[in-house]
Amino acid sequence: MKLVLTSKGKSLDSEIDPRFGRCPYFCLLDPATMKAEFYENPALSSPGGAGIKAAQFVIDTGARALLTQNVGPRAFSTLSAGGVEIYTVESGTLLEAVEKWKKGELKKVGEPTSDIHSGLR
Repeated sequence: MKLVLTSKGKSLDSEIDPRFGRCPYFCLLDPATMKAEFYENPALSSPGGAGIKAAQFVIDTGARALLTQNVGPRAFSTLSAGGVEIYTVESGTLLEAVEKWKKGELKKVGEPTSDIHSGLR
């Protein structure tokens, strides 16, 4: 199983980025091996529809779960339709978030956690 995390940087010591569609990087991680790959968010500078574009990128990676702080309604719908589970992370590093996920300490969400366009703020 692969996870995707929203990240402010390109290492497991980077902080979770609170935004989904406008985060600078995505970390694709295998939690069994802790092998991580970092990708620039292809939707970061999109003039519109960043959440949907970012969600499609996540789906295309084959990830089954997303760890982030916030996800808007359009991204949530796209991710859900693509079979990606969404877990919220308050703050901390990517490594800390993965450890909490492994222990079952993160909340799986069943609805969007932010409004449309909140990533622009």
